[in-house]
Amino acid sequence: MARRFRVLSCEVLARHVYHVAARAPDVIDVELVDKGLHSAPDVLRAELQRRLDAIPPERYDAVLLGYGLCSYSVAGLVCPVAPMVVPRAHDCITLYLGSADRYASAFRANPGTYWYTADYLERGGSNGDRVALGASADDAEMEAVYAEYVAKYGQDNADYLMEVMGAWRQHYNRAVYIDTEGLALPDYTERVRDLAARRGWAFERMAGSLALVRDLLEGRWDDARFLTIPPGQTIAPTYDARIARAEAPGL
Repeated sequence: MARRFRVLSCEVLARHVYHVAARAPDVIDVELVDKGLHSAPDVLRAELQRRLDAIPPERYDAVLLGYGLCSYSVAGLVCPVAPMVVPRAHDCITLYLGSADRYASAFRANPGTYWYTADYLERGGSNGDRVALGASADDAEMEAVYAEYVAKYGQDNADYLMEVMGAWRQHYNRAVYIDTEGLALPDYTERVRDLAARRGWAFERMAGSLALVRDLLEGRWDDARFLTIPPGQTIAPTYDARIARAEAPGL
């Protein structure tokens, strides 16, 4: 008998989630959440909890979170009516690359990387090509300054001002465009290559993987890659390689 899963996922994984869900052996209901909420983790957490609280009892075998820890946005979440399953990941780049080890290796090789994907660029609004996956709250503030400069002075002048200020060079020196194998996506390579050139960054194209998203949605939840949280328990960060653990609320 087919199981029934509810997926709460950041919209930057929309194509990946829908692609896998359409081919999965179980019944999967997908609910996307605005990626813009990442800039305010407390707001994102509250929105995710609101959606978890609205899930009817005895309808789903599990609730699957298409998120990493994401600036602790998922920390403290509780599903009262079903187990939750979340990848052991710091952010969605792990889900795009297919494994935490692969992301860790890429990060060690070059921590100053801005990551881009088709879904993220398309769902970025008028300023979508300026913001990258895994960006922190400080990065979001930097993006807001850039958007203000574009509105006031135009894109070329805004790029010049940001370069003079050193804002783009302070933490980053490379742009990586992730192109997921097995998905027929629009190709934004040249768009990101041009952006990198204007900021004085190196550019690289990297193959993504559906492995982690597929195993999440198809129920292959080994403890090394996924955390399963029993109903009524919460997600707590561990500050080590496990990333998160389940615990009783109030501990």
